Amino acid sequence: MATKKKMTLYLPEELLNEMRQEALRQDRSLSWIMEAAWKVARERLREMPGVEELYEDYEDYEAAS
Repeated sequence: MATKKKMTLYLPEELLNEMRQEALRQDRSLSWIMEAAWKVARERLREMPGVEELYEDYEDYEAAS
């Protein structure tokens, strides 16, 4: 079994309300909904550029100007 750790997340109220509604609809906990959402989204998030990549692109743009 995976180790569980407690964490506090600050989310916009509207997002939290949507997550609560989905948790009720699926008869699941909020933590289950968050974990499932991460599993669905992680590959897409890995495709997004990181800060270092964005900074390099900006430096290249500035050098070309």
